[in-house]
Amino acid sequence: MAPKRQKQKRSKRGKTKITLPVSEEAEPVNMESMGHPEIYPLVLTNKTQEIFNCRIDEDVTDEQPYKLIRKEDIFSDFENRAAVSDFYPVKKIIQEYPGDELLLVYDKDFKYGLNFYLIGTEEGKENYLNPPEVPEEQEECKEHIPEDTYIYKPPISKPWVSLGSEKEIEEESVKKSTKEITYMISRKRSEFGAPVKFSDQNASSVKDAYIECTAYPDKNFTLKQLERDVGMQVVPKIKDTSTQTRWTYPKNATTQYYPREFSEEEKEALGQSKTLTEFLNNVSISVEIALQQNEIMNTFINDWKSLAEEEGTFGDKTDTHLKEYQSFTDLHNLTEKMITCVSWHPFIYGLIAVSVAVRLSFEERVHFSGKLLLQPSLILFWSFSDPIQPQLMLESPDDIFCFQFCPSDPNIIAGGCINGQIVMWDITAHADRIENIKAGGSRSKNVTLKPMFLLEPETNTEAMYIRHCAVSSIENGHRKAITDIHWLPDTFEINRLGSVFENRSGISCQLVTCSADCTICFWDIRPQKALTPQPPTEKKKEESIEVPFDVPSTFLHLNLSWKPLSKIRLSKGETTLDHCPTKLSLSEGSLLYKAQDKMLAQSKAMKAGEMNPYQNLEAGLGNHLKPIDDFCTKFFVGTEEGEVIYTDWKMERDPETGRFMTKKPLSLYTVHDGGVHTVQRSPFYKDIILTVGGWNVAIWKEGIMTGPLLQSSCAPKRYTSGHWSLTRPGVFYIGREDGYIDIWDLLEKTHEPAQSQNICITMITYIKPWTFSAKQQFIAIADYYGTLHILEIPWTLSHPSTNEVSSISHYFEREVKHLEYVEQRKKIREEEKKEMEMEKKKVETYQKSKEQLEAKLKMDYESYLELEKNILINLGLIKVEETMSNMEMI
Repeated sequence: MAPKRQKQKRSKRGKTKITLPVSEEAEPVNMESMGHPEIYPLVLTNKTQEIFNCRIDEDVTDEQPYKLIRKEDIFSDFENRAAVSDFYPVKKIIQEYPGDELLLVYDKDFKYGLNFYLIGTEEGKENYLNPPEVPEEQEECKEHIPEDTYIYKPPISKPWVSLGSEKEIEEESVKKSTKEITYMISRKRSEFGAPVKFSDQNASSVKDAYIECTAYPDKNFTLKQLERDVGMQVVPKIKDTSTQTRWTYPKNATTQYYPREFSEEEKEALGQSKTLTEFLNNVSISVEIALQQNEIMNTFINDWKSLAEEEGTFGDKTDTHLKEYQSFTDLHNLTEKMITCVSWHPFIYGLIAVSVAVRLSFEERVHFSGKLLLQPSLILFWSFSDPIQPQLMLESPDDIFCFQFCPSDPNIIAGGCINGQIVMWDITAHADRIENIKAGGSRSKNVTLKPMFLLEPETNTEAMYIRHCAVSSIENGHRKAITDIHWLPDTFEINRLGSVFENRSGISCQLVTCSADCTICFWDIRPQKALTPQPPTEKKKEESIEVPFDVPSTFLHLNLSWKPLSKIRLSKGETTLDHCPTKLSLSEGSLLYKAQDKMLAQSKAMKAGEMNPYQNLEAGLGNHLKPIDDFCTKFFVGTEEGEVIYTDWKMERDPETGRFMTKKPLSLYTVHDGGVHTVQRSPFYKDIILTVGGWNVAIWKEGIMTGPLLQSSCAPKRYTSGHWSLTRPGVFYIGREDGYIDIWDLLEKTHEPAQSQNICITMITYIKPWTFSAKQQFIAIADYYGTLHILEIPWTLSHPSTNEVSSISHYFEREVKHLEYVEQRKKIREEEKKEMEMEKKKVETYQKSKEQLEAKLKMDYESYLELEKNILINLGLIKVEETMSNMEMI
């Protein structure tokens, strides 16, 4: 057997290690699998190419890719380099080759895998050097056939090569393992066709009539059981045990102990001890390091919790779509109405209120005004326990476009009408009805709501209509529809000039509204005439007013005489026109519903028999007003023209007229290409505001006057509403006019929505999320056809990731720095532009001055020539005729 080729390895230092040849001969590899058994691929190194004069691109080229090599030269290479020779793998083929010269072909395209191949037969050599001629007809056909056309090649029969598969087939085939038994039964020919008679006889009386067949082992063959199906069932052992804890009689016991103290002599001895001093000096550094480490990091932190997010048993983290939970539609009112505002009850879970309005334009409202007066304008209270029948219906004089629960007492509700009036309701008398609604069996926040089919509807299914307590004066209020309403917190109150003071009543008693009549009004529900002496005639008029039995007298003093405390107009500056506000956001707006525990405590106190503070609004009005210093009176306003205004509600005195006027807006940006529908502060950052209007979304930071932090591109459909997520700082929901809702996740994408989901077939008019428990959150989506969709928010959109608050905060900080950088670049560009203009002016003035100087010099030279001529004429050195001829020549 011939040894194998030596293998070369390169060490780390760059030297070549040569392994010893192996004493086994390698079979030459041919291309029999490709239909060419005469071809043997080879790898020829540069050294071998130089020896046999077959260097690539020099001796062998594309025009002549072959080389004839003599057998003697190859044998001499075997003698010189032995197994190192590149022809050694085909040594056997070369020895058996009948001719004197072998054909070596350069494989440029690596058709057979290596750079050269050797033809090992004379027939293959002749076929390569002298290919058979192709008939002219076939050549013409080939010319007409395009290059990319597939040409069928018939398969070539090959000898069978056994790889052992027939053994597996033979093992798996079924064969007879037992010998066949042959039975032969015979009878006489005469008995064929004879009648047969059967009779009974005793088997024991006849010899050989009874044969016993006993079982015995057959030694010819044995049966082995190869497989067996066995089933087992594990049954736990049950043991009943009981124990009784011995009860001891409890008793109170006390003990007194004193600390052990050193005596004065022991203290002096320890103070002078060298061992104690050395111990303290040695230990003090390590103790200081340990104290610093305790201050820097928490040693009791759970590293496993910090390693990954907390796992929960509710919801699937891979699911990112909102799930339909329930829907509400007013089936009793068949008129075409849309939902204008949605608000969840602050602490009764599963109860939601919606306001509805007729879907008519202004001209249609004027045309059908008579019919609209016969239809009630309502706020409907829906409960999860009854999706068909509203629990309460609040009546109003006209369609409500916005309303809000009072943060101090949720039984007090304020709403804004389309005619510009404010309506007040007091549902304290009906609080028990809505609090006893069965919503999953409990009102605890730690209980997950049951599905709709497991809820038990209230036995009293009759809807209850509740009349309003008071409405504002239509002459002194807004002139157009009220588009937004907010309660001021119970921490402060304002006066007519917009100055901020401490709240004297301790409850929310002031509101702010905005309308399309270009005004923003502040209202106070307390009786203002309590501070001024009232004439006796007015007192008699009030006493003579009859109050209906079903209307509480909480706000009787406001009915039809309620005037705004202060009115602000957003002027456009030099023109007489004003801005039309649609939505606003106060600096304390995000704190309204963060005091649920306080509201619960107040409601419990009212149930215990304490007096409702809204029944005695005059209390506290006599107290002295205490001003609040350093209070932010600035707020954001969105307008019908798509402008976002940052202004101040505090008035200032006009130096010319001496009257108090509204301050000019601090900043004004036209970002949206349509009316602004949402202006809302983030529940996690007090200075971050979301605005939605037209076809885009913007995020602002209070105090940054250079523009929005984020401004989206134009959406395929117009945006109609929006709301921040209550649990994730980087998520907000945007409703569109085509019934889709865009879910933005700033951790995932900042240039487009993370996902879009279809909710309904018509325009989305309002979005309001609510947190029921730590494991369950809902979002209410209202549409243009009057349907309220309640959807369940999935895990990924309700549970924030680790450090999401800080990540979003860092994102906003980066955007602020980016705005500052852009502003600096703008200033630099403006300065460069001014410098370029100055240089351009200098060049122009220089060119002008040069032309003027040349003209002046020319005039001076001409005057000099004229003076010289006159002097020469006067001296008689030249004549006038000569000068005239010289002039003519010139």
